Amino acid sequence: MVFIIGVVLFALGIGLSVALHEAGHMATAKWFGMKVRRYYIGFGPKIFSFRRGETEYGLKAIPAGGFCDIAGMTALDEVTPDEAPRAMWKYPAWKRVIVMAAGSVTHFLLGFLVLYLMAVTMGLPNLLDKPILQEVQPCVVNDGPGVDTLHPNCKPGDPAPAKAAGVQVGDRITAVNGKETPTWSDVVTTVQPLSGPQQITVESTNGDVRTVTIVIPQVLRNFANPDGTKTLKPVGAIGVIKNQNFEYNAWTGLGGSLSFTGDMFEKTWEGLLAFPKRIPALISAIGGAPRSPDTPVSVVGASILGGDAVERGLWNLVLLLLASLNFFIGVFNLLPLLPLDGGHIAVIVYEKIRNGLRRMRGKPAGGPVDYSKLMAVTMVVVVLGGAVMLLTITADIVNPIRLN
Repeated sequence: MVFIIGVVLFALGIGLSVALHEAGHMATAKWFGMKVRRYYIGFGPKIFSFRRGETEYGLKAIPAGGFCDIAGMTALDEVTPDEAPRAMWKYPAWKRVIVMAAGSVTHFLLGFLVLYLMAVTMGLPNLLDKPILQEVQPCVVNDGPGVDTLHPNCKPGDPAPAKAAGVQVGDRITAVNGKETPTWSDVVTTVQPLSGPQQITVESTNGDVRTVTIVIPQVLRNFANPDGTKTLKPVGAIGVIKNQNFEYNAWTGLGGSLSFTGDMFEKTWEGLLAFPKRIPALISAIGGAPRSPDTPVSVVGASILGGDAVERGLWNLVLLLLASLNFFIGVFNLLPLLPLDGGHIAVIVYEKIRNGLRRMRGKPAGGPVDYSKLMAVTMVVVVLGGAVMLLTITADIVNPIRLN
């Protein structure tokens, strides 16, 4: 039951985000004086509606987004004589760009707000695996029965490599023997084969960079075998623990959230670039192959993950999923492809550049772009987008990604 409640709550959160996306278009259009005919939350059969001023507001049966009907969004749209002076396509390019971008900006603001609330209440996770230290251990010891290697019970003579070298909590390991280590995984894979005196470069919280000599011991660590058993192997260890979660107050949370937002934009862009090559794995998952966690998910899949997180009480993951989905939708909608908002923005920018070049040649401004000539390209995008959506929804139903 908790899982089902979590799925419903997360789906409603997504629906609300998309509805606010359309509200961003509506608010900016009204601000500039454009006529907004209708603003509806949801799709499908109408449940109810009411009119306030010149705009009809309503709710439809399927709470999966919404739409905003602005008169004259393109020159092909039919407008009544009283609407013609306020048709959107007649407004200056910069105003039309703001209106079209407002939906994505709303997603970005929502994502940032969610991250800020996380920062000041539960902290933000180390999303990019930054090698920033949460703890410097008093010593390092061998694995064994009943041994806690993260918080060891130290004995006289046990090595304390990082502590002895003066490494501090909050330091960031930037290089090992001159080799850059941008992530914690880089630090681990670089240090494990080493032993004896090694040069480790660290950056302190105030920005000071120093290189220290750490005498790295080889200690025994358990490694999992394919059959489920474990084998002890010697590896180098310096006695530090990565910071998994960054905590903030109301003031520092602003900077932390901004930085984390930048990290999420980076991950979102990387995900979009990798999207096409992950489609084959998605098709294989529909056929019964193990579902890779980095394959695309639909609203259905995201809601299932949200339900799993709610069921386990992982509210930080619920919020992180909601923020990341807002960033993804916002960035995706700005791609310069019709019928996405970014496609309309690209057309507006093209008109502006074209008219500027015409003025330089002493010619009058050209007319609005004929969207009918772009219909073929638009239909290709719609068909491909629909096919990918169908694939992801199918995979999320027959072979969803789950938290385990």
